Amino acid sequence: MKIRTFTVGALSTNCYILFCDDTKEAIIIDPGFSGNFEKERIQKVIKQEKLTLKFIVNTHGHPDHTCGNGIIKEKFNVPILIHKDDADMLGKKSRIFELFGFQSFSPSADIMLHEEDIVRFGKTSLKVMHTPGHSRGSISLLGDKEVFVGDTLFLGSIGRTDFPESSEREMKSSLRKLANLPDHCVVYPGHGSTTTIGEEKIGNPFLQCL
Repeated sequence: MKIRTFTVGALSTNCYILFCDDTKEAIIIDPGFSGNFEKERIQKVIKQEKLTLKFIVNTHGHPDHTCGNGIIKEKFNVPILIHKDDADMLGKKSRIFELFGFQSFSPSADIMLHEEDIVRFGKTSLKVMHTPGHSRGSISLLGDKEVFVGDTLFLGSIGRTDFPESSEREMKSSLRKLANLPDHCVVYPGHGSTTTIGEEKIGNPFLQCL
């Protein structure tokens, strides 16, 4: 699996394009942008790599991760995937949408994800891990040696749990689930730099205190 990372939007969200190098089938994770420049950067990579986009996948429903869903869906005519517990954040302006003043928002979801579902593209697959806490429907997407965690886990920190529908108790449970992954597993967060599970177990105070 090949990974391309883009930092997009007002809150510097990590947007990922993942693709199978053999078949060129691809997915995009968290297109949290609304500007033409960012759209063109992503479209350029898809064109240069001759990719066939299959899905838009949202790690959760907050607008800094979903506000570009409509742009990508209109251009590539692909379905939007999100966990069932965050699906109600799409297709309307949520309280968080209004809080941060986003000007565009996502169409409704096409496919609801559940724990242990598999997202397949080409010869590549990712397993859905339900990791609530930051939101009720936050997910992590687990590959062979990497995990895309949205806003559940960051380098040295974790996602906020003071939003509507956040839960500190559920966040702790989700962090325990992630901490059980192999230490070498590379963590691709929704914001900031990549890290590994092992590094976070050593240096992240929120994992140390579990």
